[in-house]
Amino acid sequence: MHNLTQQSYIAGDWISPSGANFRAQDPVSLEVLAEHKNCQQSEVNLAAQAAKQAFDNYRQTSILDRAALLETIAEEIEALGEQLITVCNQETGLGLPRLTGELGRTTGQIRAFAAIVKDSTWTQASIDTADPARQPLAKPDLRKILKPIGPVAVFGASNFPFAFGTLGGDTISALASGNPVIVKGHPSHPATNELFASVMEKAIAKSGTPKGTFSLLQGNAISLSTELVEHPLIEAVGFTGSLRAGRAIMDVAAKRTKPIPVFAEMGSVNPVFITESAMTQSGSSIAQNLANSVCLGTGQFCTSPGIVVIPKNSDFVNSVAQVMTNNARNVMLNEGIGKAFVQGVETFIENSGVTWINKNDNLLDTPIQPPNIVLNTSAETFLNNSELQHEVFGPATLIVECDNEQQFIAIAHALDGNLTASIHTTEQDDQIVKALLLQLEQKVGRIIFNGFPTGVEVCGSQNHGGPYPAASVAASTSVGIDAIYRFVRFVSYQDTPSHLLPAELQDSNPLNIMRRVNGQFNANPIK
Repeated sequence: MHNLTQQSYIAGDWISPSGANFRAQDPVSLEVLAEHKNCQQSEVNLAAQAAKQAFDNYRQTSILDRAALLETIAEEIEALGEQLITVCNQETGLGLPRLTGELGRTTGQIRAFAAIVKDSTWTQASIDTADPARQPLAKPDLRKILKPIGPVAVFGASNFPFAFGTLGGDTISALASGNPVIVKGHPSHPATNELFASVMEKAIAKSGTPKGTFSLLQGNAISLSTELVEHPLIEAVGFTGSLRAGRAIMDVAAKRTKPIPVFAEMGSVNPVFITESAMTQSGSSIAQNLANSVCLGTGQFCTSPGIVVIPKNSDFVNSVAQVMTNNARNVMLNEGIGKAFVQGVETFIENSGVTWINKNDNLLDTPIQPPNIVLNTSAETFLNNSELQHEVFGPATLIVECDNEQQFIAIAHALDGNLTASIHTTEQDDQIVKALLLQLEQKVGRIIFNGFPTGVEVCGSQNHGGPYPAASVAASTSVGIDAIYRFVRFVSYQDTPSHLLPAELQDSNPLNIMRRVNGQFNANPIK
């Protein structure tokens, strides 16, 4: 049990910032839970300097010590027990079953990174041995490996307070690759952030990790985010959130004297394409499951299906609308997100070509607990109004009706970047589906067949990213073990004495890892 103090945590010390107040609020009752203080430039400086000092030691820790830190983090999270889930539910209203499941996913991904660290194959060790007899020039001995880049700033998300929060995938992948982390906690759940900081305090003490390896800065001021990204000791940023906030962080990072990479996961509408044959074969179940996917988590999943593309079929549209109307109305994460949802839907319905199918009350009355909304438009309207591609974060979807399936291709071609696209199809659709795939491969990071995008498996083959604006770097993923590659860079060693080489590159291969040696992958020592 951790006694909550409404404090930030910087390099082993609990700090009471002196900035302006911000409030944590129960989204269900709207009760103010606690008053907190914003961190300021002085706290950013303390955290950054401590992280830089810690980096010189932490990046040299053994793979076993680093893995032990991650395993201890998972154990300490579990040791918080009901306190963590209860506190987070008060701050987010996500519900105990949802949070219990997310907690298991979070500790599972932490342990997955610990296993990857132990293996060390992820470092992509590559060796090309010397050939002094080569003509016309002798070939040098060259060896290459991935190394950590330095202090990473992480911005926690509101919608996944565990899996993408203070000790979520961004933080853990940065720690796994040998980087200190400064978390700017999401202001919607500061007590949850504090509990995770208490986990790090214990894990660092038990593992002997440098204290500056982790800090938590609390606050809701834009200036805090800006000062953290601008700080010259920060080497990279991990972010999960809205396109507006992500783009602002990208712009700040780009304007630095020394620009740094920002790995941001941002806006996505996750289009779903349903062919005529799929609708004929399974229309009722597709409508049911689609509606449930849109409503899951009050539509506040980054993979929520925001656009559905179908052949003209009013019965299907009405079926989806009926299920969504019957589904429970749940709360948004906070008032700001609720109001943004209202504004997004209003922007859509201001378009004369868009119809609100299941309108039965005034949306403005309850932005914190809005109705589940089905909008409808034609392919022509969609193709002529780029604003209809904008993400509306909440329980709403836009069903686009096409005159024929060839319009599927035009819509796919017009799409911006997205995290996912789904295709519901049967075997007889191969020709149109192959053409659709060619378009979608250039537009999204993950393609789902006969399923829905909500629910993201955490594994080595997962890709949770996509072309802009889904992500700032299309080649990166924020879920799965490959997330570790965001916070490293290659270093080559030429003609370096063996005893000075990293263990992964030494001739004897003491870690017994798979390496690329003279173009061939093997785990053999070099003789």
